[in-house]
Amino acid sequence: MHITLLHYAAPPVVGGVESVLGHHARLLTEAGHIVQIVSGRGAQVDPRIAFTPLALADSRHPEIMAVKTELDAGRVPAAFADLAATLESELTTALAGSEVIIAHNVCSLAKNLPLTAALHRHTTRPGAPRLILWHHDLAWTTPRYRAELHEGYPWDLLRTDWPHATQVVVSEERRRELAALLDVPPARIRVVPNGVDTAEFLKLTAQTRALIAPLDLLSAAPLLLLPVRVTPRKNIELALQTLAVLRTEFPGAQLVVTGPLGPHNPANVEYFARLTALRAALGLVGVAHFFAELTADYLPDAVIADCYRLADALFFPSREEGFGIPILEAGLAGLPVFCADIPPLRELGGAEVTYFSPEAEPATVAAAVAARLHTDPVYALRVRVRQHYTWERIYTAHLAPLLEFNA
Repeated sequence: MHITLLHYAAPPVVGGVESVLGHHARLLTEAGHIVQIVSGRGAQVDPRIAFTPLALADSRHPEIMAVKTELDAGRVPAAFADLAATLESELTTALAGSEVIIAHNVCSLAKNLPLTAALHRHTTRPGAPRLILWHHDLAWTTPRYRAELHEGYPWDLLRTDWPHATQVVVSEERRRELAALLDVPPARIRVVPNGVDTAEFLKLTAQTRALIAPLDLLSAAPLLLLPVRVTPRKNIELALQTLAVLRTEFPGAQLVVTGPLGPHNPANVEYFARLTALRAALGLVGVAHFFAELTADYLPDAVIADCYRLADALFFPSREEGFGIPILEAGLAGLPVFCADIPPLRELGGAEVTYFSPEAEPATVAAAVAARLHTDPVYALRVRVRQHYTWERIYTAHLAPLLEFNA
């Protein structure tokens, strides 16, 4: 499908709407669509995505600003019709071949009313592309914009239900506002929230991204981190057994063991074989992950730090430790800690962590983990963001269905 995204400005211009537009363009492109951005300001920042400059689409273009000054005072100058006609002609050229136009805020704010009028004229022609009006803000419902608005044309274009358009807003509150403004049923309006780029926000290294890509770790709830080498004293079998029990209450629970096999004892190979057999027996293949199976390389500190940023909790069941660096790292990362009740770890964790005997029954340990997480609002919010507000999830749950939706 040929899709055009339209706004006053586009990346690399910095702004909230510009950022959203950039992510939409990327997601649509990665899904196999042919995408172009048409904008007054910006540039081509991705070789896969065409950028078509349209100078008069810029809300800060001198001619547009001059007309806006008159419009803000309630006067429609003669230059308005000329600019709208020029923009309509330029849009016709720029949009040639487009099957869908997604216009961000162009029909929400009075920043460039000649562009709004031109888009309205273009998309009411027979055979025009399908139009999706994407409203981040609404001038007619926001007090700070009211001085820019007046009765009649062209301001009424911002509060008219364009019958040929699909209306999209970014929140339920905006849907209520727009439904009242347009006098349409709320069900006529689609809600598509904005998202976050998890890997970019957490500054994950390229190596981390490559490691986690096939594992679907962002869907975990919770994701338990065990940053140790594979050696018997780390008691990894208890982590696997606890995970199996925990998944009866938290079906999305996953575990990551970051370390390689311990380098000094050949018996570690046999121990690893027992662990992978136990994993299979417990039905944990695909949810209990050993990075040692993905890479034989030593993972740098930056990758381990990334794992702390991704994880929901540190799970540290060692039978023996001389110190316990992971507890300190989890403290800095703000993670809840579940660890074995052995003197070095109790010395570090004090009263701020949850302890269990390294010989405890897995059900007992799982119950302690569940009790803590059930009452932790930080954990709950982390999981909700990962499961519902990553850009990839936004695309799957909202953008892709939107392209098949008819207004």
